[in-house]
Amino acid sequence: MRNLIFSFLASIIIVSCQDTNKNVTGGNMPVSDYFNYGDSGVQSAGVKMIPIKTPVGDFKVWTKRFGNNPRIKILLLHGGPAMTHEYMECFESFFPQQGFEFYEYDQLGSYYSDQPKDSSLWTTERFVEEVEQVRKAIGADSTNFYLLGNSWGGILGMEYALKYQSNMKALLVANMVASAPEYGKYADEVLAKQMDPKVLAEIRAIEAKGDFANPRYMELLLPNFYKEHLCRLQEWPDGFNRSMKHVNGEIYAMMQGPSEFGIGGRLKNWDIKNRLKEIKVPTLMIGAKHDTMDPKAMEEQSKMVQHGRYLYCPNGSHLSMWDDQQVFMNGVIQFIKDVDEQRFK
Repeated sequence: MRNLIFSFLASIIIVSCQDTNKNVTGGNMPVSDYFNYGDSGVQSAGVKMIPIKTPVGDFKVWTKRFGNNPRIKILLLHGGPAMTHEYMECFESFFPQQGFEFYEYDQLGSYYSDQPKDSSLWTTERFVEEVEQVRKAIGADSTNFYLLGNSWGGILGMEYALKYQSNMKALLVANMVASAPEYGKYADEVLAKQMDPKVLAEIRAIEAKGDFANPRYMELLLPNFYKEHLCRLQEWPDGFNRSMKHVNGEIYAMMQGPSEFGIGGRLKNWDIKNRLKEIKVPTLMIGAKHDTMDPKAMEEQSKMVQHGRYLYCPNGSHLSMWDDQQVFMNGVIQFIKDVDEQRFK
């Protein structure tokens, strides 16, 4: 009897191990294949410096690959400009379980990539060409390429789609409206009015003097703006803190501008709202109640593209992938699965 029980338990363990090997991608791909990146020689945990050609020279950008799934390749576009991939590390807790192949990526000028000093590089058009080169390097195409951008990454994603959507499967825009002037208007007319008038007056006074390096500016913004509209978690995630620490302030100020109320740099007049109707690929627009972007504008954008869907995060802010995580991730995963399985409507 004892031998019989032992044999029975052993068979359960073997079957369990076999099932675990099958279930990483919903039963379609064993674990060994999912984590096989085709590396030869030294294993690099998916990290690769991808060569990028620009009008002023050749550089390299940092990427990290997770998984192996020829049907679904997702490229994550971080915000800023010139933040880092680090605040998007939360996708590591969700996408591998679904068997998605995805890539964290530091855009040129960001902390883990090359940081050239030529200011002519910091244009939306040049960044679009960079994304196209990264797409080719990861072997993605119209059958499997999903582009997911947050904040400035959403601008980059929409601009990329307007030029290269024939190379895409789907677009996901998290927390970014299609008009910088409308973003600024919402900040002035809605978000600013939610602040204590005395606090707002002091912030405006500092901005009027152009004294953005004044420590008092951040002392005011952190509890009164960032904690309300950027990330509402009581304790900010480590990945987000590292992104804030590693931001390239020179590029950020050049493109975004020094003020947190709207966009004031090279992107000040950026507006592609009237071109959204040109986007044909399935598109998910993600808005959040406490976002720096008007959630109603995000919903409107989902109706302006040809094949759109809207995801609303009722407890989220600009980083709703963190502070309304379950709603955000469930909606994103469902969208990707619907597109992949041709159920998207």
